[in-house]
Order: sequence, then structure tokens, then C-alpha cells
Amino acid sequence: MVTCRKFVEFLMDYLEGGLSDSQRDEFDAHLAACTACVAYMNTYAHTIELGKAAFRDPDAAVPDDVPADLVAAILQARRAK
Repeated sequence: MVTCRKFVEFLMDYLEGGLSDSQRDEFDAHLAACTACVAYMNTYAHTIELGKAAFRDPDAAVPDDVPADLVAAILQARRAK
């Protein structure tokens, strides 16, 4: 039986298709009954997509809706390394 904790521990394997058919069936059954894990998985998957998108075009301009102080803090942290 898959618990929420076990689901979180193996979430990346689940999303990347790294589980056996029987393990995937167990995870799917857990998702069918646990709305909290569905929400967590959706947020996790969205975060991964945002991270990948951020590096697709390193020369792309920063979107206008990103606060200037956030951009400045990120640039300052990068220079400090």
C-alpha cells in the first residue's frame, strides 16, 4: 500500500516512468483516493516545467511582471559566489 510519504519519496520515479507496472498501479490507486497528493504532484510537476523553461533561452529578457528587486537580489547573489 502506498502512503503519502512513500508517494512523495518516489514521485520523481513516478513522473519519469521509472516504476514497474505494479508500482505504478499502486501509485495510481493512491492518487485516485488522495486529493492532497494529486495537488502536490501537480505543483511539483509545474515547478519542474518552470525550472526547465527558465533555462531554455538563457538570453531571453526577464518578463515584465518579475519584480525588479527580485532580479537585483538574484544578480547580487550570483556575483557573490
